[in-house]
Amino acid sequence: MQKTAAPLHERVLDIWRIPEKRRLFGRILGGKMIGVALVFGVIAALGVSVAHAQDATDTAAASGLTVDDLINPINTMWTLVAAFLVFFMQAGFMALEAGFARERETNNIMLECIIDTCLCGILFWAFGFAFMFGSGNGFIGHEFFFLNGAPETYGTTGVAFPAFFLFQFAFADTCSTITSGAMVGRTGFVGDLLYSIGVSGFIYPILGHWIWGPDGWLYTMNTPMRDFAGSTVVHTVGGFIALAGAIALGPRIGRKFKRDGGGMPPGHSMTLAAVGAVILWFGWYGFNPGSTLSALDMGGMARVATNTTLAACAGGIVAMFLAYPSMKKWDTGLTINGFLAGLVAITAPCYFVNQLGAVVIGSIAAVVMYFGVKLLEYVRIDDPVGAVPVHGLCGIWGTLAIGLFATGAYSMPSSTGPDATVDPVVGLFYGGGLAQLKSQAIGSFTVTVVCFAVAMGLMYLVKATGTLRVSREGEIRGIDIHEHGAPSYHMEVGAGTGYYIAPGPDDYTAVDVSDSATVAQPTG
Repeated sequence: MQKTAAPLHERVLDIWRIPEKRRLFGRILGGKMIGVALVFGVIAALGVSVAHAQDATDTAAASGLTVDDLINPINTMWTLVAAFLVFFMQAGFMALEAGFARERETNNIMLECIIDTCLCGILFWAFGFAFMFGSGNGFIGHEFFFLNGAPETYGTTGVAFPAFFLFQFAFADTCSTITSGAMVGRTGFVGDLLYSIGVSGFIYPILGHWIWGPDGWLYTMNTPMRDFAGSTVVHTVGGFIALAGAIALGPRIGRKFKRDGGGMPPGHSMTLAAVGAVILWFGWYGFNPGSTLSALDMGGMARVATNTTLAACAGGIVAMFLAYPSMKKWDTGLTINGFLAGLVAITAPCYFVNQLGAVVIGSIAAVVMYFGVKLLEYVRIDDPVGAVPVHGLCGIWGTLAIGLFATGAYSMPSSTGPDATVDPVVGLFYGGGLAQLKSQAIGSFTVTVVCFAVAMGLMYLVKATGTLRVSREGEIRGIDIHEHGAPSYHMEVGAGTGYYIAPGPDDYTAVDVSDSATVAQPTG
C-alpha cells in the first residue's frame, strides 16, 4: 500500500521541532535582516550626506562664505574610498612584477615596492604635492609645502584637503612603482632609493603640474589638454622613466633576445602575475571613477566605470588572439598585458567617450602593446614585465584618443554639483575638428620628450655613483640573497633546489635539497 504524504503544515511542524533546523532558520533570517538593514542604512546615509551638502551650500550663500570654505561630506567620502582602492593597486603591482620576474628576484621586488611607497609618502607630503598642486606658475607650484597653509578643501571640489592629498599620493605612488617594473632583477637597492627620490619628489609632480596644476601651461592653453585620470601624467611618465632605467641598466645577465636566437625568460609564477593583474583592474575602479572627485556626478561615475571595464575586456581579448598565430599557444602573459594596456589607454578619455569608443580604444591599445613588446625585443631592451609598452606607449595612445573619440556629449563637471560644468570636449570623429587632437599631441609629445630626457640624466647620474646595478657576482647568485640576505621561497627537503644557512659572509647558499644528506653539509 502506498503511504500517503503528511500535510504540508505537519511536515513544517516536524522540521521546526528539530533544534538544529530552528537555529539554521534563525541564522538565515537574521543574516537577511542585517543585510536589509545595512542597505537601508547606506541609502539613508547617502541621503543625509546629499542633503547636508545642499544645506552647506545654502548656508555658505547665506553667510557670505564660499564653497571653498565648506567640506562636502559625500564627495570627501567618495574620494577617500577611491584613494584606498588606488593604494591597494600596490599589492597588484607587487604580485604582477614578482610573477613576471624570476624566483630569485621576488624578495627584492617586495621590498622595493614597499620602500618606494614609504619614500613617496614622505616626499609628496614635504614638497611633491606643493610642486604639483600648489599655485605658482605654468611650470611648478610653490605653496602647501608640508601641507602648510592648506585650506579646508582643495579648490572648489568640496573634498577635504587631506583626502585630496591622500588620493593624489596614491597616484604618485603608482607612477613610482611603474618605473621599477622594467628594472627588476638587476637594480641595486641603494640605486632604487636614489632614483625613487628623483621620480616621486621632482619628475612626476613637476610634469603633473603642467596638466593638473591650477595654473599649468598645458591646462591653460586656449584648448586645454585633457587627461582625466592620468594616461599621460601617471602612465606615460612612469613608462618612459622605466625606459630610461632599462637603457641605463642594460639587459639582465644571460638575457638572449629573439633576433639572437633567444627570447623573454618565462616568469616564475603566472598565478601570482594573473592575480596581481586582476587586483590592478579592481583598483582601477578607484583610479578612473574616483577622478571625478564628486559622488554627485553619479552618471559620470557610472559611465567611467563602464568604459574602464569595456576597454580592459577588449584589450585582453585582442591581445590573446593577436599573439596566437606566432606562438600557436594561448599566452597568459600577453593577455594580462593586453587588458592592462586597455586600462591604461582608457584612463585619459574615460569620461569623454561612449562605450563604443571605449571598446575601440582598448582594442587598439592591445595592438600598440603587442608591437611595442616586439619593438623592445628587436632593439634589445630588457623590460621583464612590459612596463614600457603597456604604460608608456599605451599612455600616449590613450591621451591622443581623446582628440579622436570624445563625443562632446559629456561636459566635465566641477565637483560641487552636477550642474556646474565646463566646456564639453569634442574629438575629430565627432565633428570637433583638429583643435583638441592638436592640444593632446602637443601635451603628450612635450611631456614624453622632457620626461625621457630628464629621466636619462637621472639614471646615468645614479649609475655614476656605482649603485644603480648590482655586481655581476650578486646578480648571478640572485639579487634576493645578495641584497637582502634571504630568498622569498624556502624549499622543503625533497622539493628540488633551495637554500640553507651556512657560516661565512653569505647567509644562504643554493643547494640541491632533493635529499636531507645534501642539506646537512654546509660548504666552506
